[in-house]
Amino acid sequence: MAQHTNTRATTQAVTANRLLDGEVVYFTADGTWSDWLKDADVADGKEACAALLAKAEPSVAAQQVVEPYLFEVAVEDSAIVPASVREKIRMAGPTIRLDLGKQAASI
Repeated sequence: MAQHTNTRATTQAVTANRLLDGEVVYFTADGTWSDWLKDADVADGKEACAALLAKAEPSVAAQQVVEPYLFEVAVEDSAIVPASVREKIRMAGPTIRLDLGKQAASI
């Protein structure tokens, strides 16, 4: 388990890096990985979060992603929002150039 995992958080999603290109990806309800947090499956409660992470783990053996882990989120007006600054940065992309990364899609 990654050291930045918050085991006390109750609402969480799973993220990892895609092995092919290093992109940040999110585990979805249909068992695939998406580039966008809005597609992520969200679990609430310790057991549900552990089960969600366990469903994502086979992707490591399949060499799709590296080091999946849970991270805390909030659901606000049907939107999934990362709780930490670290995950907000991972979600958007580089902080020095807004024309790069995923945030460039919204410019």
